[in-house]
Formats: sequence, C-alpha cells, structure tokens
Amino acid sequence: MESLNNRINAVFENINFLSSWLIRLGLGISFIVHGLSKLPLPPQGLIDYFGFSASLASFVAVSELVAGTILIVGGFISNYLGSLLTRFGALLIVVIMAVAFSIAHRDWFVTTQLFTSEQIFLFLIGLYFLIRGNEE
Repeated sequence: MESLNNRINAVFENINFLSSWLIRLGLGISFIVHGLSKLPLPPQGLIDYFGFSASLASFVAVSELVAGTILIVGGFISNYLGSLLTRFGALLIVVIMAVAFSIAHRDWFVTTQLFTSEQIFLFLIGLYFLIRGNEE
C-alpha cells in the first residue's frame, strides 16, 4: 500500500499547487457570481425580502464581488501582500457568511440543515484562507 501511495504522490507532485488554487477559484468565483446576481444596484431582491435599505443591499452585493475578487487576486501575489489580501478577502467572506447565517438562516442552527447546505462549506473554506493566507 505504501508503494501505491508513493506512486500516486509521484504522479501528482508536479501539480500539487493546483489543489489550493482549485479551492481558491471555486470560493472566489462563487462570491463573484453571488455579487453579480445582485446587480444592478441596489438589489431589489434584498430590499424586498430582508427589508434592507438600498445602501445596505448595495453594500452586500459589492462586498461579495470585492471579497471574491480579492481572494483570487491575492493568490497571484507571492509576497506578504498577497497573503494579506487573501486573508482580507477571506475575512470578508467569513463575515458575510456569519451574517447570512444569523439573518437568513438562523433557524438552521436548531436543525441539521446547516451542515447539509453549501453555505457552511463557503464559511469553512473562508476560514481556511483566513488562517492560512497564501501558505501551501
């Protein structure tokens, strides 16, 4: 079994860096798409459904766009600035998701629905990048 594992590692060793990029791109693109779906500003859906003001609804949409973009851009910068940008984008994502849980999904905390939705994974992946930055 160890021999098989070593062979598999040898096959993937040259593309190992792609693993964190796949997760980064998935999370970043997800937030960009969520933000874009709220355009044009102000997003009437947030205003109608949650009773947000036009400025708060616009802030949410722009925050989602910015968070996803910063997370992706941070990955292209290999020094401390890239890691700080990654962490800042991830912090925005974690905050957005925590607020979403408390406003839109507060009933999920008393059921198992929180752990069967994609939102918990967006939150957890955001935490991963907040903790790790650009460290591989």
